[in-house]
Amino acid sequence: MLEGLMAQVARIVILTGAGISAESGIDTFRSAGGLWEQHRVEDVATPEGFARNPDLVLNFYDMRRAALENVAPNPAHEALARLEREFAGELLLVTQNVDDLHERGGSRQVLHMHGELKSALCSACEMRSPWHATMIERPPCPVCLAPTLRPDVVWFGEMPYEMGRIYQALETCDLFVSIGTSGAVYPAAGFVQEARVAGARTLELNFEPSEGSRLFHETRLGPASMVVPQWVDEVLSRAAE
Repeated sequence: MLEGLMAQVARIVILTGAGISAESGIDTFRSAGGLWEQHRVEDVATPEGFARNPDLVLNFYDMRRAALENVAPNPAHEALARLEREFAGELLLVTQNVDDLHERGGSRQVLHMHGELKSALCSACEMRSPWHATMIERPPCPVCLAPTLRPDVVWFGEMPYEMGRIYQALETCDLFVSIGTSGAVYPAAGFVQEARVAGARTLELNFEPSEGSRLFHETRLGPASMVVPQWVDEVLSRAAE
């Protein structure tokens, strides 16, 4: 359905979710045996849970940060990095993921709307700092030295980052592509509607239909490591015609 459109596409917005990193070995929260089954969301992904039991929350994210050392980007991450390098138009890559696999796959401009595991947020001075170590020992903030660091991850009930920039891009894009998302978590689940209202074509690349599949002009199903490189090849070849 999108054939014939690609030569006209100048602005693309891509949203990625847990499905693009699942093939690299990162647990998705909603899969059987995933992290949501091991921990209640209220305990590890809310400000209230952090206030109630900070040790549990800090240890949870320390383990997730350490686990990143045992995974690697897959062909889907690498294909999107290639698209960033070779696409002549404007490209905004927005991810719901807090891992760094897009960057390690070669992408240089990634907007992490839900924050990053390898970043610390100081509750005292509100400054963000790159972070690779553990936080359970209450290390001092690199800026103000207060022992008040928390994961720089957007929890339920908190506002995702860069929403103004994202909505502006959705209003002007020609094509919106959703990759590996459940379509269950807002505001990201509403991006397809925003893009369609603005006149963009919409494409879903997913292992299985998301909760919002009916809202897309086209859905292509399969492992991200297969369908994403195929789509990128298509985009670049048609743009070159």
